[in-house]
Amino acid sequence: MRIAICDDEKKVREYIKERINNFDRDIEVVCFEKGEDIIFYEDGFDILFLDIQMPGMNGMDIARTLRKENEALIIIFVTALEEYVFKAFDVGAFNYLLKPLDKVKLLEVLNKAVLHVKNMEKTSKASAKKERTMLIHSNGMHTNIVIDDIIYAEVFNRKITLHMIDGEIEYYGKLSDLSDMAGKDFFRTHRAYLINMNYVKSYEQTTVYLNGIAIPISKAKYSEFVKAFLRFNVRE
Repeated sequence: MRIAICDDEKKVREYIKERINNFDRDIEVVCFEKGEDIIFYEDGFDILFLDIQMPGMNGMDIARTLRKENEALIIIFVTALEEYVFKAFDVGAFNYLLKPLDKVKLLEVLNKAVLHVKNMEKTSKASAKKERTMLIHSNGMHTNIVIDDIIYAEVFNRKITLHMIDGEIEYYGKLSDLSDMAGKDFFRTHRAYLINMNYVKSYEQTTVYLNGIAIPISKAKYSEFVKAFLRFNVRE
């Protein structure tokens, strides 16, 4: 995944880049000082943090130009003036951030954007691989959920909470049954937790991290998890 930052303020570019690197060092970050430079960048990117007010070509013009070439591009506007926010959505902005940048808000928007990119990548593969779903009974309703959209699941008093990319849902069941249904992309790190290996960012001896979420891993499961993690990341 590649994220671009276009802002004429060096401090802003460096601040956003640092936050992205801390979030996930596997993400490639490219920075631009001028809008004209990003227009002619040929390698492409998935997410763009774009300043609205810049000398020369402004953020709105840049967004309109890039949108013609890539309708799926996620554009996050960065601006010091809230009055520009409404115009931002005219060019299909994913979100916006106001200067001075708030660290919590920045990470929140970044996380949603990254998850959205991953979800779009999964959707694009749907023609080659049928979407796996499961039917659960929750709050008196039968709901069909996409298994690969589960980031992790946890169980307490027989109630399973599914933490999805777009929210949470609870139902009564056995985590072992969910594990069998979910398949090889999922791993039971602890008697109370089942994680989706697609979202694992890093791990240490007692903890696995999924998009900034810390999940415990039992001592008995650690060695098995490391082997599973290595197998998962060398697959073709």
